[in-house]
Amino acid sequence: MTAPDVPPAPLPDPAAERARRWRLVLGAPAAPDPAPPLSARDAALDRTLAALYERPDPASPGADRTGGLGASAPSVTRWLGDVRTHFPSSVVEVMQRDAIDRLGLAALLLEPELLAEVTPDVHLVGALLSLRQALPERTRQTARTVVRTVVAELERRLASRTRTAVRGALDRGARVRRPRHRDIDWNRTIAANLVHYLPEHRTLVPERLVGRGRADRAVGKDVFLCVDQSGSMAASVVYAAVFGAVLASIRTLTTRLVVFDTAVVDLTEALDDPVDVLFGTRLGGGTDIARALAHCQQRITRPAETVLVLISDLYEGGVRGELTKRVAALRASGVRCLVLLALSDEGAPAYDHRQAAELAALGVPAFACTPDAFPEVMAAALEGRPVVAPAAREGAGTR
Repeated sequence: MTAPDVPPAPLPDPAAERARRWRLVLGAPAAPDPAPPLSARDAALDRTLAALYERPDPASPGADRTGGLGASAPSVTRWLGDVRTHFPSSVVEVMQRDAIDRLGLAALLLEPELLAEVTPDVHLVGALLSLRQALPERTRQTARTVVRTVVAELERRLASRTRTAVRGALDRGARVRRPRHRDIDWNRTIAANLVHYLPEHRTLVPERLVGRGRADRAVGKDVFLCVDQSGSMAASVVYAAVFGAVLASIRTLTTRLVVFDTAVVDLTEALDDPVDVLFGTRLGGGTDIARALAHCQQRITRPAETVLVLISDLYEGGVRGELTKRVAALRASGVRCLVLLALSDEGAPAYDHRQAAELAALGVPAFACTPDAFPEVMAAALEGRPVVAPAAREGAGTR
């Protein structure tokens, strides 16, 4: 018995597919008249997008009404579920961020039931930290759980690479090329001179000796992370807290974390738990960068062994010119200074170009840095190598 022939599935019409995609991108106003019917899946996509991005034409009937997610947590929870159903995780994060910015979702983050539905990411943590003072008691534990989830994921992603890069830099910087006999590191000396092994004599002739340096006997370097906690720096604050905790775990470093707006707060004692660090910040407010640098300057005891990383967009709210003077004084004392205009996965940041140019004239590099590039940037600074903008970010701090 011969099986019946099955006709092949029809090929999609390219013109129809383009029209479908434009319809979903532009929304109902872009639909032709009469509009072709949407499939059930496309209709669900359209509703999810319209709830966030569509606004009625002011001239149309009912223009005094606005679209959106509504004022109740249940409707937002349903919308968040729809977003996760129809879009990949990278798009979910973007849409959640847009909802916070466009629809006043920040107020709804005060509801623990809603927080439990939101996909945790760095931007959500920034929103929660900016609302920290307004969080009711019943929401605070849920908020801490969300923040801890994000921090744990960031540590898993970044900690090992950071420790490896920084320890390698400290180790290379600590080696002594002409050591005394008791300071020779025999394992490294043998490894460095294997090419000079004489098999007929079963002897290795060392051309150079590698010694144990100060990293084996004392703390190698001091690191100051000086972090701007103005509202625009939210993601940078999150990453700085994670990196601060990782650096503090390295025995041969002494790490201090200072955050500032118009006031300065030293969070070094909380570095064993980056979640406590984050809840010790206060996002928003003004900015006095020079005051923060003065605080750090007073606590630097070994300038030649100190690296100061200023994480700020350089929009100074204090006395103009004082920031440049502080950095010049730090440089003159021997401190190695570095400015990160942003420490995040975002695009090129907004920053004070004039201030960045003044610091560049002092020989202080200023550029945006992704979290993945930070370990190598930190290693170069500790080792004394030239610090340049990571290749993936070239131009971010110079446009």
